[in-house]
Amino acid sequence: MPVKRPSRKARSGKVFGQVRKPAKLFRVGLYARVSKHDQQTLPLQMRAMREYAANRGWTMTMQVREVGSGAAQRELRDQLFEAARRREIDAVLVWRLDRWGRSLADLVATLQELADLDIGFVSLTEALDMTTATGRAMAGLLAVFAQFEHDLLRERVRAGLAEARLNGKRLGRPRTIDVHAGRIRKLHRAGVSKAEIARRLKIGRTSVRRILATDFSLK
Repeated sequence: MPVKRPSRKARSGKVFGQVRKPAKLFRVGLYARVSKHDQQTLPLQMRAMREYAANRGWTMTMQVREVGSGAAQRELRDQLFEAARRREIDAVLVWRLDRWGRSLADLVATLQELADLDIGFVSLTEALDMTTATGRAMAGLLAVFAQFEHDLLRERVRAGLAEARLNGKRLGRPRTIDVHAGRIRKLHRAGVSKAEIARRLKIGRTSVRRILATDFSLK
C-alpha cells in the first residue's frame, strides 16, 4: 500500500499554529519598549527577560530598546525581523504583548510573520510561548479575536454611515469650495488675483474660478 505523502500546506509550516519548531532554540533577540513618560520600567523589562533567557540556556544575540508613545510605529522592532530573515536569531522575547504589537491586528500579523520564518516568540507576562504547541494554539485564538474585532468595527462603521444617510448628513470630507469660499470672496473683493488666491490658500486655481463663477451667475 503506497505511503500517503503530507500535503504541501502541511510541509510548508506557514500555517499559523503549525510552525515547525527548530531542533534547538539558543539565539534570542530581546525587545523592550516603554513610553516617553514611563522609561523607568525599561531596566525592569530587560532584567526580567535576561533572567528568563539565562534560565532556558538561550544566548542573547540582540537587545533592542525602544522609547515611544501610544500606538506609534515601532521602528526599531524591524531590526529583529531583519535578523530573523538573516537567520541570526531563533526566537524573539518580549516582556508583554502590548510592548510588541501596536494593536491586536498588528500583533497577529507580526506573530504570523515570525511563524512563517520559523522564529519562536515568547511573552513573559502572558506566558505565551510559541515554541510550544500550547503557545501556538493561544496565538491562533488571538487571530480569531483579531478577525472578530475587525468584523465588528466594520459593521459599526456601516451602521453609522447608514444612519447618517437617513438623517440627511453629508459624508466624507468637506469640499474645498465649502471650506475656502468665504476667504476666496474676501480676497477677490480686495483685488487679489485668482492665481495669488490659489497660492495663498494652497488650492487649485480651478476651485477659485469655480466659486467666483458661481457668485457671478447669481448676480
